[in-house]
Amino acid sequence: MSFSSDVKEELCRSDTGDRGCALAECYGILLYCNTFSRDELRIITASRPFAARIPRLFRRAFGFELTPEDPDARGKLTFVLKDTQKLDTIFEAFGYERDRALAHHINLAVIEEDAHRQSFIRGAFFSGGSVTSPEKRYHLELVTAHYYVSGETHAILLDLGFAPKAATRKGNYILYFKQSESIEDFLTAIGAPLSAMEIMSAKVIKEMRNSVNRKVNCDNANISKTVEAAQEQIDAINRLQAEYGLDKLPEKLRDTAAARLENPELSLTELASAMRPPVSRSCLNHRLRKLVELAEGISAPERG
Repeated sequence: MSFSSDVKEELCRSDTGDRGCALAECYGILLYCNTFSRDELRIITASRPFAARIPRLFRRAFGFELTPEDPDARGKLTFVLKDTQKLDTIFEAFGYERDRALAHHINLAVIEEDAHRQSFIRGAFFSGGSVTSPEKRYHLELVTAHYYVSGETHAILLDLGFAPKAATRKGNYILYFKQSESIEDFLTAIGAPLSAMEIMSAKVIKEMRNSVNRKVNCDNANISKTVEAAQEQIDAINRLQAEYGLDKLPEKLRDTAAARLENPELSLTELASAMRPPVSRSCLNHRLRKLVELAEGISAPERG
């Protein structure tokens, strides 16, 4: 199952509420569903929990149940209503007149209370919403084919304290969030607090993983620098040994050269502590730089 499916399943565990909430949720479902016209409404869903919720919602809101055409169908389930009397009941509940052309607008009188607005948004999410798994990225969207419905939903979300972005895609109108905090608050408001907590947990894990990766990358970079510096020092000491012999070096440089050759893997700090007697890191660094400078001063042998 996808994360969207899990969210919708959690939403379906909540009660349908009073008739006002059920009516508002149905309103969101219908304005964001596949077809809502004067002659037909059609809802297609792959969510079994949502499909089981629809009959209860319609019974509470309109006094009759809406059931799928083939409840045993595999894959998506389709709900279709063409009965004119039942369509009249739905239209009247939302303040529409079915014998006139249906204007896809939101009748705000149906969702005056905040609880009803939250129910409306929940319904819109059931029909036209999706949310990406937080392990991949943060993205939640509401998609409808109706321009005015999207704009009016945007206004409702603003009233509820949200600030979605708007876009179009293939003739559809989209409201979306890309900030994890906004998605968490949105899901909590419409009745999916556990899914919101899952996003919070995923975010914490991501931040911890990124922090560890940054530290590892930093450590690896430091290790690489240490290895490169040590190799440069060892090459210089080997050249001095081949050209002059280390016995001709001053005692402190000779001891430093011998210590580096015996401990090629140690960092400057570790090598400074290993010296007998121990020396400071800056002192050891000064000696090693001197050895490198001496090696660089050796003339390259002439080639015959």
